[in-house]
Amino acid sequence: QAPESSPPLRNEAAVRVLRGRMKGIQGHCNSCYMDAALFSLFSCTSVLDSMLFMPFPRCDRNVQGILRDEIVSPLRRTGFVRASSVMHLREQLTDKGQCSSFTNAEKDPEEFLNLIMQQILGIEPLLKLQSGGQKEQECYCYQIFMDKQEDLVVPDVQQLVERSFLSSDLKLVEIPSCFIIQMPRFGKEYKMFSKIIPSLELDITDLLLDSPRECCLCGDVATLECS
Repeated sequence: QAPESSPPLRNEAAVRVLRGRMKGIQGHCNSCYMDAALFSLFSCTSVLDSMLFMPFPRCDRNVQGILRDEIVSPLRRTGFVRASSVMHLREQLTDKGQCSSFTNAEKDPEEFLNLIMQQILGIEPLLKLQSGGQKEQECYCYQIFMDKQEDLVVPDVQQLVERSFLSSDLKLVEIPSCFIIQMPRFGKEYKMFSKIIPSLELDITDLLLDSPRECCLCGDVATLECS
């Protein structure tokens, strides 16, 4: 355990601490969905560190302490988290949640995020989405849904997000403080893409609702949008 707080890893420090054998979060008993989610959310970014420290109204301080002291701090300081630490968190989620199989079954990452963010820590939704002018929806992460497209062989995240929003007629109601994106996947037998290139920056200009954008023909402020 590493009870004191540690900053997220950046640049050369991230490579030095996280690269090599016995690095990352140790997997055990179908924990991969949670291991990957926790690593993505905390290893190299502080955007969700409020989950570790803020006394939210409905916050379970015990779960918050396990997440902070047994998982995030060791990951950032030594680059390694024992499977027993993740199991400790999974046991607490089983006790607090409506599902009894968090300790042994594979789950959808969205199910894990909704449980820990909404029911256990009481965080406000991170995303506000609107589809086709209907009532806005609030959520904690966005899962990419799209049909197979032959022209995309090795896509990047920017392409996938834009095409997914377009096919679902979605817009972001406002700029999100944190944009958690779940890549498309279809189990062990079939993968839509063998590889996806991470986009180091994400341009959401065209995804924002009622955002001023320039006309692609004359350069002035656009008044019409064509999909």
